[in-house]
Amino acid sequence: MRFQLLGPLALADGPDVVVLQPSKPVILLAALLLNANSTVSAEYLQRAVWGEDQPATAKAALQTCVLRLRRLFTKHGVTGTSIEAVPGGYRITAGPPTLDLLGFRDQVRRAAALAQDPEAELYTLKDALSLWQGSLLANVRSDVLHRDEVPRLSEERLRAVERVCDLLLGLGRCGEALVDLWTATRVYPGHERFHEQLIEALYRTGRQSQALAEYRRVKGFLLDELGVDPSPSLRQLELSILRGEDLGVAAPTGTVASVTAAPAAPGPPAPGVPVPALAAAGAPEAGPYPAPAPRVVQGVAVPLPAAAPGIGPVAAVPHFTGRAAEAEAMAARLTAEPPPGTDGQRPLAVLVSGAPGIGKTALAQHVAHLVRDSFPAGRLLVRMTRADGHPRTADEVAADVAAALGPGGTGGTGGTGGTGTAVGRVLLILDDVVDADQVRPLLTPGALAGGPPRPPAGGTPAHPEGPDLAVVVTSRMGLGGLIATHGGWVHRLTAFTEAESYAFLLAALGAERVEAEQRAARRLATLCGHFPAALRILTARLLTRPGLRLGDAVDWLGDDPLARLTLTDSPDHSVSGLFDRALGRLDPRLSEALLRIGTGPPELLREAGGADGTEGHDHPSVPEDVLEQLADAGLLEDGPPGPYRVHDLLRAHLRRTVRIRNRRTEKV
Repeated sequence: MRFQLLGPLALADGPDVVVLQPSKPVILLAALLLNANSTVSAEYLQRAVWGEDQPATAKAALQTCVLRLRRLFTKHGVTGTSIEAVPGGYRITAGPPTLDLLGFRDQVRRAAALAQDPEAELYTLKDALSLWQGSLLANVRSDVLHRDEVPRLSEERLRAVERVCDLLLGLGRCGEALVDLWTATRVYPGHERFHEQLIEALYRTGRQSQALAEYRRVKGFLLDELGVDPSPSLRQLELSILRGEDLGVAAPTGTVASVTAAPAAPGPPAPGVPVPALAAAGAPEAGPYPAPAPRVVQGVAVPLPAAAPGIGPVAAVPHFTGRAAEAEAMAARLTAEPPPGTDGQRPLAVLVSGAPGIGKTALAQHVAHLVRDSFPAGRLLVRMTRADGHPRTADEVAADVAAALGPGGTGGTGGTGGTGTAVGRVLLILDDVVDADQVRPLLTPGALAGGPPRPPAGGTPAHPEGPDLAVVVTSRMGLGGLIATHGGWVHRLTAFTEAESYAFLLAALGAERVEAEQRAARRLATLCGHFPAALRILTARLLTRPGLRLGDAVDWLGDDPLARLTLTDSPDHSVSGLFDRALGRLDPRLSEALLRIGTGPPELLREAGGADGTEGHDHPSVPEDVLEQLADAGLLEDGPPGPYRVHDLLRAHLRRTVRIRNRRTEKV
């Protein structure tokens, strides 16, 4: 049993997680876990549970609370951890395997020891940040803990995220750093170092005007809100950009060697508001970024160092909610013993398919995090498409994976922080596969070998042609042909249920804000069509406007959902852009048919497959094979009404696309 403190307080047993309901015993548990392995005074525990104005019977009530907490442990089968009564108070004993906070701090310390190997340090820090699971202590209703403890823990996380971005810049992976920094600067507008990193990343990727605009924005905020000028380093960076100077290779500043609290940066973060370490659940695909500018040494351009462009470690997804049945089933299948006669090889375990933005990658990453103990040699996310949407070839992917796995199939991603000495299984997520032919060559024995195999811990020989792999494939396509030839389990994702959407809003925005306006929150979820990508963009916008009431946001979003479901500071992150890119991948015949369906009557869907599909109607129906292909591409959903239907957001986008096209035609 494992305690999860870095998010809503929960108990985890493998893939099974129980989020504890708010109560006084839960507050008591949080206070003890925050000070694990130390004696916590009874007086402090009383203040944490009842606040500064304690009842006269607080001492006796605390003993009752301890008794209730012990009963809670018994109910959930917590046997390896106990609450000890010691002179002056109480104590709970835990270690990194049983408490995520201690695991995070242990990983941060390991990362600091790897400072001479930036790739290994980066991987270890990302693994540490993957332990954060949402709004900190969202289900613990204690003003004392949120005042005294949450800012301190948030600061530990901020320092780790800051170091990750420093390392990414130093490795020349500026586009990857931008994903984190856009969110970090909006959630923590007073944190100047994040702004400095963002401006530097923009400049290094050839976006000088955006870098200067960002400087002006943060300068205005600091003057208006705090009455101070930007720091000397920020001002120097602006001057270098104005002069067009070459910044050289980014040198990471400092390390995260200590996990003790540091003085808060200007503009302290709101309690429990997280900063994602990587792309988030259901988020639309990031748009293309220009390549980093080379540095110049004595007049000669020297390319910045970079990792393989489409491969990296798997990180946990912030605010992940819903998909409980799918996650449980996937985790069970990935960790099950291989069937007889397969020599331990499981080239394809699971296929996750569905519409663009439905949360396929997020689910795969979340499950990979759940089963991390079963894959000690590493978990890799392999992008199967380039930033421009074009597919990568199987040969390219195989070469990148082999390089990442290193000698013996474990170098660079192993449980030893990238030292190449880990032994065990590897989990690959082949993300955004375009068709079966792209991935089928990768699933043949030895195709993804990283060198001579090493025997697993038990001494049983590994497959002679490659490392011991399990593979998860995500794709918008159904990939029925791949399943027919290679087997595997299929999870076809659809939009969230109402309950899942509400749970997502609770996790992303915090229980206090959502529960105060439950009806408005449910209305917002409906306006988003319970579509994960839309909900992710909406919550990102609401997090940057903490004073906006959800009721007012309903009217604001309802006026023009498509226009409002866009991150204005990152236009590539939008529902319309997501659908545009999906249409761009289609054969012209299919995209024209989809535009016609989106602007036509329901009969276009209901009468497919009839004798002529036109009787009694002015609109000839769309051929059934076209409907099947659009459904296979995730752009049509199963009915009712009829065999298929179009998601409301996609239909609105299709209608707007046709209107824009018609206006352009009229002008011509």
